[in-house]
Amino acid sequence: MESNRFDLEGLDIAWCPGCGNFSLLKALKTALIRLEIDSRRLVLVSGIGQAAKTPHYLRCHVFNGLHGRALPPATAVKAVNPALTVIAESGDGDMYGEGGNHLLHAVRRNPDITCLVHDNMVYGLTKGQASPTSVPGFKTPVQVDGVAVEPFRPIALALAMGVSFAARALATDIERTAEIIVRAVRHKGFSLVDILQPCVSFNKINTAAWFKDHTRELPPDHDPTDRLAALRLELEGPMALGVIFQSRGLPTFEDRIVADRENAEPLPFRSLDRRTRLMDLMANRR
Repeated sequence: MESNRFDLEGLDIAWCPGCGNFSLLKALKTALIRLEIDSRRLVLVSGIGQAAKTPHYLRCHVFNGLHGRALPPATAVKAVNPALTVIAESGDGDMYGEGGNHLLHAVRRNPDITCLVHDNMVYGLTKGQASPTSVPGFKTPVQVDGVAVEPFRPIALALAMGVSFAARALATDIERTAEIIVRAVRHKGFSLVDILQPCVSFNKINTAAWFKDHTRELPPDHDPTDRLAALRLELEGPMALGVIFQSRGLPTFEDRIVADRENAEPLPFRSLDRRTRLMDLMANRR
């Protein structure tokens, strides 16, 4: 991997050889360089899992939270210091399983953060049980007769909830994944990027070849500002790749915070008295 300012030297990366996380890590670093982000003003927030280890392998600020709990602290980090670039990053089990309720409320609040989900359709850290996006019939040491329910559709759900940006990428296509991450970070509002990636150790069904055969390019006439068209696209046919939906001008969570309307200084450094600060925060707790 080509060296850049986000690299950390002497790391023992705890991923299997051939894991899709390596490609995703390279795509993320490539995107950050193109965005010309100062690593001192970047915060990566993750939960638990193999994908959630990614922030440990970049030179930036990191918050490693509880399983399924990446989005609440990411929202808080952005709220108390809107000048930071905040990326919540974790796997499909973490974000869509344990963290599914937080995903719903992050979409609803629309904080200006980017949510990158490593979607390999399996729990890799805990040795291969089905995840929310596993396909029907997928057999695991836990689901010995195969998965019996339909997979979670994160982008369709997010579109129905009013998400302001939704995209899908293939981790094996590093260049295009980097391009989509750039667009997601530049978008003002909550950006959900579902990134399909192979798990070479615990998922022998959803391989790189399988993802290639079960995805499609966006139609040439697709309008990414048409929410209903984007939802129909998600509910019909193979999974679409690219920026599926992007809104214009939706207010963010930070725009609605009373404490930030007249003062952009990071909250901990303001000269407000404690009571005033507490009342401002309580007014926006919902």
